[in-house]
Amino acid sequence: MAEVKTTCREELLAKLREDPVWDVVVIGGGATGAGIAVDAASRGLKTVVLEAQDFSSGTSSRSTKLIHGGVRYMKNPRDWGLVREALKERRILIKNAPHLVHSKPFILPCYKKGEREFYTIGLGIYSAMTYGGYNIGHTSSLSREDTLMRLPGVKPEGLMGGVQFFDGQFDDARLDVALIRTAYEHGAVPLNYMPVVGVTREGGMIRSVTAKDKETGEEFVIRTKMVFNAAGAWVDPIRRMVDPDASTLVRVSRGSHILLDKSFMPGDTGMLIPKTRDGRVLFAIPWHGMLLVGTTDVEQKEADFDPKVSDAEIDFMIETASGYLEKPITRADVKASFAGLRPLFNPQATGSAGSTAKVSREHAVIPEFGNMITVTGGKWTAYRKMAEHAMLVATLRHLIPPRLCVTKDLPIFCDPNWDHAALEIEAEAGDAADEKVVQFALYARDHEFARTPEDVLFRRLRLGQMNEARTNALLPKIAAAFGLPVEECCCADEACTCEEGKCECEKAECECKAEVCEAEVCECKAEEKAEAASVEAEKVIDVEVVEEKPAEEAEQKK
Repeated sequence: MAEVKTTCREELLAKLREDPVWDVVVIGGGATGAGIAVDAASRGLKTVVLEAQDFSSGTSSRSTKLIHGGVRYMKNPRDWGLVREALKERRILIKNAPHLVHSKPFILPCYKKGEREFYTIGLGIYSAMTYGGYNIGHTSSLSREDTLMRLPGVKPEGLMGGVQFFDGQFDDARLDVALIRTAYEHGAVPLNYMPVVGVTREGGMIRSVTAKDKETGEEFVIRTKMVFNAAGAWVDPIRRMVDPDASTLVRVSRGSHILLDKSFMPGDTGMLIPKTRDGRVLFAIPWHGMLLVGTTDVEQKEADFDPKVSDAEIDFMIETASGYLEKPITRADVKASFAGLRPLFNPQATGSAGSTAKVSREHAVIPEFGNMITVTGGKWTAYRKMAEHAMLVATLRHLIPPRLCVTKDLPIFCDPNWDHAALEIEAEAGDAADEKVVQFALYARDHEFARTPEDVLFRRLRLGQMNEARTNALLPKIAAAFGLPVEECCCADEACTCEEGKCECEKAECECKAEVCEAEVCECKAEEKAEAASVEAEKVIDVEVVEEKPAEEAEQKK
């Protein structure tokens, strides 16, 4: 194996204890926080990242897996600037992280007269916005025969042709972990399972933040020159630690997805459904050997830490996708589902009415409380540009020294020791691959900040989002390798799996579905479930970001 620097937690905590004052504290370890951490650390700033759960445990691992400009924004010319910036960032990401981001062909099938010509023009403009070296493929009009050949599984009845275009696809959780690792390579101290529990403010400035290690209970008072609040849907609770009367900035929208067997669309080309009954678009995309369908846009009144996909959303996605597929989808065909929360910048969020689909996806960079900058809103695709914007605002307010941004040409960390996609395919095969997965889990613990079996299976690998049976089989084996109690791993979820097919439960029901536990008997206690639920309730969901005009104006002033 190639030598890769370890990410020993004790060494990171020792640095936290040793350094008296930090240049930057970043709250949140999703797309926004990771992007800011990379930018700050690569400028030579002493940087700490504090994440309440695992890196990318929230929205940043629950996206539609697209690095794109946003096809649906093309219908409004006022949004074309946003699309253009995102397309530029797409090309930069493909250059800096080719191991995680790649070009993906899509076809929009057409069933009505004039549709093919109409969408060829619109998607042609979308492609043309990549002028200046940012194109990754050209738009083309397809005949009925070409569409059927390139998009196997599409409904042939009434098909008149299609339009092919290209966008970017990525592994969202892996990219986030790679960004955290990139920040670490440049001297940052990233700590997951380290929620912020308090803020000290003196003389109109934040002097320190207090964080609590969820593994040991130890509290750390971290003195800092400035704070970036990148806590996603929870930026407002962080702000209210500073000022209990702080206004509401964020309106939360839920985006849900379902996973189907690849047989519904066996090719490698994705499909764009151009118009749903709620006026949005829907994607069906090959992903990790399955078919990913999404997304929805439903207002979420309460920012749950583990949002669930509603029955209505599942029905909506099944109905919409079935209208374009040769083989209709049933509820029994849904292998898995997941949802993430979009933190939409909406200063009038309290009591807001109307669809969240109409709320702007632009990001906001808000300096407040003397030396805190809150960042919210936007899209995964332009996280780098958003981080550059946030650092510019910090520089203009004299919170950090003026230094050049280098992230446009900064390669994102690539681990030479593991082919994660190949490992996932092998792991699907069964018990013969278990030992390799356990070996990787130990490697991820020592080199990728993984602390729990779930960190490995849901975010360093993606089995947790795709194959429940294999995940349940592997969880106790990884727990044993980590030196964690197997009982806790088995009972972390609603299902408890035991070797003998029996389970003694004192205060809670427990259903045994497979014979995978190391122990003969698994004892599930209500207290253990309550503790697991409490851990989930402390998640910080990540943010997705997009550049907006104030950054350009600030750059001109500079």
